[in-house]
Amino acid sequence: MPPLIAIVGRPNVGKSTLFNRLAGRRAAIVHDTPGVTRDRQEVLADWNGLAFRLMDTAGFDEVDPESLGGRMTGKTLEGIRDADVCLFLIDARDGVTALDDTIARALRRMGKSVILLANKSEGRTADLSDALRWGLGEPIAVSAEHGVGLRELYEALVPIASETAAEEEPEEKPLKLALVGRPNVGKSTLFNRLLREERSLTGPEAGITRDAIVVPWFLGERAVLLHDTAGLRKRARSAGEVLERLAVASTLEAIRFADCVILVVDATAPFEKQDLTIADLVAREGRAIVVAANKWDLLHDAAGAVTGLRREWDRLLPQIAGAPLVATSAARGEGLDRLAAAVVKADEVWNRRIPTAELNRFLARALDRHPPPAVRGRRVRVRYMTEAKARPPTFVLFGTQLDALPQSWLRYLQNELRAAFDLPGTPIRFTTRTTRNPYAT
Repeated sequence: MPPLIAIVGRPNVGKSTLFNRLAGRRAAIVHDTPGVTRDRQEVLADWNGLAFRLMDTAGFDEVDPESLGGRMTGKTLEGIRDADVCLFLIDARDGVTALDDTIARALRRMGKSVILLANKSEGRTADLSDALRWGLGEPIAVSAEHGVGLRELYEALVPIASETAAEEEPEEKPLKLALVGRPNVGKSTLFNRLLREERSLTGPEAGITRDAIVVPWFLGERAVLLHDTAGLRKRARSAGEVLERLAVASTLEAIRFADCVILVVDATAPFEKQDLTIADLVAREGRAIVVAANKWDLLHDAAGAVTGLRREWDRLLPQIAGAPLVATSAARGEGLDRLAAAVVKADEVWNRRIPTAELNRFLARALDRHPPPAVRGRRVRVRYMTEAKARPPTFVLFGTQLDALPQSWLRYLQNELRAAFDLPGTPIRFTTRTTRNPYAT
């Protein structure tokens, strides 16, 4: 494994900006508000030929350990313990503070190798001579925002990081799996249960998660990239909050990145309008979907409730009817094996290819049972169909006047396809190609 390099420092010194700079992409939310980062974020970086795992951490703060800030600091300390090397950032404009002293003592107490960086050094800087008493060496002057001083940082990392080796393409790419839902439905608790470690910050406060956190995982022998995401609120509530808009954008990017999405809903208040909006978004993005009805242990009368929920789901979202629905309790660790099996099944359906000959035998039967309606007295002719691609299953219909096919008939064909080829829940797409009459003038 490449070495793990953690970026640490007090709030608002530019840790996430440096993280994005070294990662080569916007992997973490950046804002002027202190304490934006709450969870450990980790990526595999390839910086100018140096390979290492890079970790962004929450700010270090001296507060009640049970408070949100205290729990964030606890996660930072876990990250420091796991790291091989720490990039300790101080603010070159503010100079050395009492909290910087506290962090330096913690790093020395843990015996960590440290590279000291004075960030925001692009302009006027304060006296940093007090930093020398820590015994961590002369601070390297950098500006993560403007890319200043990175050559010196690169040279400091050369003895630590490994050179990038040419890697063979894996036979099977990892399954990209995202947990999404509205706030406070238990996504992070479920994320931690699946990983069997307290990886994401959890608590009674709604909206704790901001960045989409990605962690490698295994589903049996299948490699998975598991995403925990911020809760998606109603647009009216989030429009005035810049940080919330950034968190929503991070979640939407995770959905677009995913192969399969687990929609986590609250079993005590299932299928609220926001749940349906998120499910429709996932369907429009063409992702495989599994529904986790979480907090099942809080239901007073759970007998037969799953059947009722499945029936209600199919009624409210006919475009993804039959999507797997699994009762879970992330708090108690219940239903996780069934959820994993449902993800495997949904991914298999999402990748399914159907031979053209079978499709056209199916099409002939479907047309016999229910042909498309005529348009202005002229018949709409569907001559044949093929599956253009999977992920999601996408079918091309060939014929004449196909632009006049009503949506009701396409829904009929969609439902027939689901039943004939066992395609429950996955989005199904159609495109049409009209064949010209060669004798028409």
